[in-house]
Amino acid sequence: MASADLKPAQPSHAPEASGSTSLRLQNLLLSFVLVIAVVAVYYPVHWQPFANYDDPDYVSDNVHVRAGLTWTTIQWAMTTRDAANWHPVTWLSHALDVQLFGVTPAGPHDVNVLLHIINALLLFWVLQRATGFVGRSWMVAALFALHPINVESVAWIAERKNLLSTLFFLLALGAYRLYATTPPPAPGERDRRGRRFLLVAALFALGLMSKPQVITFPFVLLLWDYWPLKRLSFGRRSASDAEPHGNFWWLLWEKVPLFGLCLISAALTLNAQAAGGATSHYGASIRLQNAIVSYARYLGKAVWPLHLTLFYPYPLHPYRRLTVIAAALLLLGITTAVLVARRRYLAVGWLWFLGTLVPMIGVVQVGTQAMADRYAYISFIGLFLMLCWLAGDWAQQVHAPAALLPILSVFMLTALGAISHRQVGFWNDHLTLWSHALEVTKDNSVAENNLGTTLLKLSRVEEAIPHFRHAVALNPTDPNSNMNIGIYEQMHHNLPAAIERYQAAATYARNPKTKARAYNNLGYAYKDSGNLIAARESLRKAVEIDPEFAGAWISLGMMAQRTGELGLAISAYSHAVQIYPSDYGYLLLAHVLEENGDQAEADSARRRAELLSKDFGAAERYANELLSH
Repeated sequence: MASADLKPAQPSHAPEASGSTSLRLQNLLLSFVLVIAVVAVYYPVHWQPFANYDDPDYVSDNVHVRAGLTWTTIQWAMTTRDAANWHPVTWLSHALDVQLFGVTPAGPHDVNVLLHIINALLLFWVLQRATGFVGRSWMVAALFALHPINVESVAWIAERKNLLSTLFFLLALGAYRLYATTPPPAPGERDRRGRRFLLVAALFALGLMSKPQVITFPFVLLLWDYWPLKRLSFGRRSASDAEPHGNFWWLLWEKVPLFGLCLISAALTLNAQAAGGATSHYGASIRLQNAIVSYARYLGKAVWPLHLTLFYPYPLHPYRRLTVIAAALLLLGITTAVLVARRRYLAVGWLWFLGTLVPMIGVVQVGTQAMADRYAYISFIGLFLMLCWLAGDWAQQVHAPAALLPILSVFMLTALGAISHRQVGFWNDHLTLWSHALEVTKDNSVAENNLGTTLLKLSRVEEAIPHFRHAVALNPTDPNSNMNIGIYEQMHHNLPAAIERYQAAATYARNPKTKARAYNNLGYAYKDSGNLIAARESLRKAVEIDPEFAGAWISLGMMAQRTGELGLAISAYSHAVQIYPSDYGYLLLAHVLEENGDQAEADSARRRAELLSKDFGAAERYANELLSH
């Protein structure tokens, strides 16, 4: 919406484009307004905690990230498939946060807000430079900055990957305009055009290394060729261009290197998701139905952004046929209207929305969510573009009063900002976050389990167990809910029931880290029941499945020490402190070394514990408590 742009600035490749002082001042003022608006909406995140969903895996419990930006962390980031993704730039970003701020949520939250601001400013710059329209470009950026659908991407530290990948996506889009508007070199001239294409490819690669959702970027460039760059003219040629202007196949051919990067990223991502147990096995028919309905639900949330939450469960039962048909007819109707309208920006915006959602729409299902707010972060730009350009054209055609669109724009942005600010508040604590999820969804086993976990950590055990049982009733194969019920049963000394639940969790878990935790808990349950042999074997399985599980190595060491296998205990404790150096870990190692007669090495381990410890007395008491348990 915004202003009708009755006299837009010319695209930046025109001689008199945007070099005037007045236009620069206008852009600077509009950019400042965007910054202030985002800060006003998102400033509460500074005081919010790590979310108890993915944030531990990405930051708070990740021993590699917690080590900061070291050479070892860099090597790990480039090779790991943790979190069922290969995204080294994201890992290094989190490690840099730790290096700068320590293991606290405030710094990462502030960085997320900063990245969201930069993305909004970049979107404004990219659109304005490509189209010449200032008001419309700013309104697209403002809708992107303030729409509630994007709160999840900003308030959730684990979604740093979304912000980073979009940053490089927009930078690459801006670099592509420079490439596309640079004429081929004359004989003897330096090839600036080739270097600019390399820049596009490098930025795209960084985007893929942040989150592979930007894999559709080459297809977005084809849309960009159609509008606003107008390189794609379906057969017509420009006498002033040396390239085969307007030839679809030539424009497709020039992007072959980018498609090559897509193939590499797809292979790495599929491998990581398979290794991380992230791929879900819903039937093809159910996945297709969910994809169609989800497209319609995304459109609904674009227009009426209420009842947003962190997790939308996959339906327990197939969608009613009428629901799927209605969603399909809606998509078909909008597509037909866009084609009949014959306005390039409508086609580009609509195909941008449809196309950039394809990797996340669930045709290939990853995870158990039916849809997710974070998936709209890039996709909704297409819808915002359609709305703003259509409103601007309408205002021109009907000669609307100059103040009409600005007034409507201010009203709309104020409403969106208020809703977003309220949505940010749901992330203030885990209890609020998951209680809200249960209020706005139904049959949500993930929310039930996470709310139960939150209550358990608040020592509200009896309030937690009904949520765990409800989660298992909704999804009997959920390993986390089974494991949490097992913890409850073990706390109440019902060891046979606890063992049964842990065994179920270990059987159903597809994520290696979850499976390892289940075996670790199973080992403790067997120990408490007196079956030390089964306990040791369970703990061995835990460290075999997840060799970086320091807690399981500690558990194995204590079990081996209890059964007199001192060599195994020394090895297990040594592994534990190598993965996660801790004062109590070194004290446990010192104890077993003393027991084994290695006094010099025991003294060395004790000195390491003293160097690490902030409260050595408390560490000694904790180590002794573990050994006596």
